[in-house]
Amino acid sequence: MQTSVKEHNYNGTQAVSLYAGAYHAMVLPELGGNLVAFEDSERGLQFLRTPSDLESFRKHPVLYGIPVLFPPNRYEDGTFTVNGKTYHLPINETDKHNHLHGFLKDVPWDVSAIGTTDRTAFIELKSGISKARESYRYFPHEFTITIRYTLSTYGLQQEVAVKNVGPDAMPFMLGFHTTLAVPFAKESNQADYSLKVTLGDRWEMSDRMLPTGRIQPLSVEEKQMQGDGINPFYTQLDNHYSAEPQDGVNYMTLTDNRLGIRLVYDVGPQYKQWMVFNRYATGEMVCPEPQTSMVNAPNVGLSPDESGLLMLAPGESWSATSRLYAEEV
Repeated sequence: MQTSVKEHNYNGTQAVSLYAGAYHAMVLPELGGNLVAFEDSERGLQFLRTPSDLESFRKHPVLYGIPVLFPPNRYEDGTFTVNGKTYHLPINETDKHNHLHGFLKDVPWDVSAIGTTDRTAFIELKSGISKARESYRYFPHEFTITIRYTLSTYGLQQEVAVKNVGPDAMPFMLGFHTTLAVPFAKESNQADYSLKVTLGDRWEMSDRMLPTGRIQPLSVEEKQMQGDGINPFYTQLDNHYSAEPQDGVNYMTLTDNRLGIRLVYDVGPQYKQWMVFNRYATGEMVCPEPQTSMVNAPNVGLSPDESGLLMLAPGESWSATSRLYAEEV
């Protein structure tokens, strides 16, 4: 099998493309380390929503590819207190007075390694916070985050490793705003697709899109999403769920029923929560967003076991592996 890595320019910014057999993936290191393309070139399948121009991407960077959210989603008034330390994140969702989606999604990431083997092509990206970073002012912890993407005939593997390199314990909350293209096949349309997610409970949300800590019963349609699947645009979705693995696997599938091809997103057991978002059900994208913790986790009033809020001790590391791949059904 042929594998290769190509460094190139994409609409005026640095890009790295990985090739392995029929699969192609592309990363924009300078723009949040976002992997914005994953496609099957032989079958003409484009699984991720890929920006056609940088102006659109810069306007809504979380609506393309696999944006890194640290911390993920919304934080009430941009403020939370953990272990006696109060954090003040910038308010960037002014209509709801929340902080939204963290501070790693649109900063440059370093490329620490690229290369190939006989069967894979890979890139390793590195970011984090040091005292020199502006974000240290509102999240005063030194840490590193490394993401390694490996492309092979088995699909796209993502390996994430976070290490606390500072002297104090740090709150850890991570997620990905994974944005899938619907349809992912040019000849298909939105009606050809069904979405399945390993949902558990649905969290009730306030009018500021913050969880109240109360659980709501799943609707008939949500039970279908939990079961055999349902059209991803059956209604507007911006819903928060706990994850409940099925047969030991925590995953999402997006199936093109016309072609009989299913995209599988196996996120692994480390991500205890899901957001499912379809941007007003316009029939353009669906975002199955794995998160280690609940939205607004430090403020939700639940135990760390329930909210997923983790603490990394000095020198402690956290890691997880996810995979995107297509299969015939």
